[in-house]
Amino acid sequence: MGTRREFVAWLSALSLAGLARPLKADDGAEEAAAAAARAWLDLVDEGRYASGWDAAAPAFKRMMTRDQWNRAVHSVRAPLGSCLSRTLTSHKLVDSFPGGPSGPYVVLRFESAFENKAGVVETVTPAFGQDESWRVAGYYIS
Repeated sequence: MGTRREFVAWLSALSLAGLARPLKADDGAEEAAAAAARAWLDLVDEGRYASGWDAAAPAFKRMMTRDQWNRAVHSVRAPLGSCLSRTLTSHKLVDSFPGGPSGPYVVLRFESAFENKAGVVETVTPAFGQDESWRVAGYYIS
């Protein structure tokens, strides 16, 4: 159970958009980040958790091993069942998070419905990397 609490605490830190420094809106960046987030969420929805870890940002991988991620996300997602719908409800381009590396990041919030629970909020935070691609650096589900 400690692993799950640590996982949730870490992901919560990345989802604190209110503490991040906002940047001027950039529709192109936000659209690219949202596309990367949706592709990553597809992996998670399919239960391909290890592939989700592989596709994540370096900061994500430094926070936990593939096995830690696999156990933590399985404990949170498996009870929910299949994802039935997901709607992007907000997005915010930010340049940093307290204690985190410089961005940019896009904090995306989705309203999601799962087989066993509706009204779930998923916060996905892609980061723009040195390879000039958007990769998920944080995931929080509540």
